[in-house]
Amino acid sequence: WRQPFRHDAVPDWLPPLPPGQTPRRGVVLVHGFLCNRGFWLPWMAALRERGHAHVAVTLEPAFGSIDDYAATLDAAVQRVTQATGMAPVVVGHSMGGLVARAWLRTLPAQAAATRVHRVITLGTPHGGTWAGRFSRAVNGRQMSLAGEWVGALQRAEPAERAALFTCWYSNCDNIVFPASTAALPGADNRFVEGLAHMQMAFDPRVMQACLEEMGRE
Repeated sequence: WRQPFRHDAVPDWLPPLPPGQTPRRGVVLVHGFLCNRGFWLPWMAALRERGHAHVAVTLEPAFGSIDDYAATLDAAVQRVTQATGMAPVVVGHSMGGLVARAWLRTLPAQAAATRVHRVITLGTPHGGTWAGRFSRAVNGRQMSLAGEWVGALQRAEPAERAALFTCWYSNCDNIVFPASTAALPGADNRFVEGLAHMQMAFDPRVMQACLEEMGRE
């Protein structure tokens, strides 16, 4: 109900920085397939309470190419960086994590670490998902297990890129499976037991760990 009816109920939060104060690191929130920024409403409240400026994007068109969402993410990163003076953390649920990787692919290799502080993914099909083979949408097909698009993405990434990522995955993910596909080789991969695909994004343990990570340099 948050997504169809309240997706614009809470605006992005980019408060002016009080003179002499150091801001907390900002955050960009990127939803997954067939969702919108309303997905992140519980996160917006938690981020604001902790003082993290944030922007939540809506990726359009809903069935477009993942590559075409990179410009939307880039604009959001720029807004948060301008507000805080620091590269933000990008949090992506499901397809949102692939959007972050597709965006990073558009940047010069040496620029990636200066544009984003860290990328946190929640149930992202880094290696594709078995369910992707049944999709007729462009972005759905791009997420096919061991498919051409995810393979090309991995081949284009420098080996050190994965060090920017923290990837959460579950053995009970009902959308992204097998479970290992949500882990990224070389990343900080964090297994959580018994959480379904949507549930993972709002589990108190996962949210708390992500919020704590945002506060670390």
